[in-house]
Amino acid sequence: MHNEGKLFKSSYPKSFRDLVGTNGVITAQGDQHRKLHTIASNMMRSDTLKTCFLKDIQMVLNQTFAGLHHNQTILLQDVCRKLAINLMVNQLLGVSSDKEVGEMAQLFSDFVDGCLSLPINLPGFAYHTAMNARNNIIRKINKIIRHTRRHGVGYDGGLVGRLVVEGSLPDEAIADFIINLLFAGNETTAKTMLFAIYFLTHSPLAYNQLLVIDETLRLGGIAIWLMREAKEDVEYQVVHQDENFYEGATTFNPFRWMDPKNLEKANWRNNPFYSPFGGGSRLCPGVELARLQIALFLHYFVMSYRWSQVKEDKMSFFPSARLINGFPIKLYKITGYI
Repeated sequence: MHNEGKLFKSSYPKSFRDLVGTNGVITAQGDQHRKLHTIASNMMRSDTLKTCFLKDIQMVLNQTFAGLHHNQTILLQDVCRKLAINLMVNQLLGVSSDKEVGEMAQLFSDFVDGCLSLPINLPGFAYHTAMNARNNIIRKINKIIRHTRRHGVGYDGGLVGRLVVEGSLPDEAIADFIINLLFAGNETTAKTMLFAIYFLTHSPLAYNQLLVIDETLRLGGIAIWLMREAKEDVEYQVVHQDENFYEGATTFNPFRWMDPKNLEKANWRNNPFYSPFGGGSRLCPGVELARLQIALFLHYFVMSYRWSQVKEDKMSFFPSARLINGFPIKLYKITGYI
């Protein structure tokens, strides 16, 4: 992670590069990557979260939970995926209507399905459907850019509007930049929310204290689509599940973070033994936003519901991190909270 461009370089298959585009933090290299990463990091600083995102996150959470009812059985994986895309569409595009969010959610689902597909651009192939979805997403982003140009700072175009007003990027580069953030922030946030509830279900002590996020990120391994090409032969080890660094490394144990000897490990910015958000020049620029979204989700969910698991489930990491059966649970509303 600290040898970007030396021992390793970011490298993705053709289908992924075509869909994600060249003007984004995931696929860009060298000076272009440093520029885009700086812009993304500045847009998501902690002071920006307080002024721009906090109320929006709470609004989207309230809207989501308003549609979940007592004695209802849900696939939590689907709920978390929908919630995550709603959060990202709201914050990046300034979109909040159910109709527009629903359209974007479907487009983005088609888009993601094609990212690791064979690059065959013919009807009936996932790549073709995904490229059409990408073009439609770009049209929607360009529409926001035009509206912002017309109405100025008074128009709520989310992060797109801020990029236009501040002139951080040329208009033709904004769509790729936003698509990168949509991709990077959606699946990772959704799966962390899902896995946190999955682990809580089997750890009643942790449920009572909510010591969950760091341990979920250590054990969950959600960002498995980050691909690197080795420029020379290297040896590497996976530290998150190494018994030399974590006792009972493959067991979910959030209480390990209360041990004084592990306090320093929780410093994800520069600790070599805990790096859930990457490191070096490709440290996730949206880390503060992701942690805020996940923390608020857990607070609202645990305070609003009790739940029981309806069907056995297990984790899988191919082709992406998920629960095999979608984690079906039955909800029991806690009266008087939301």
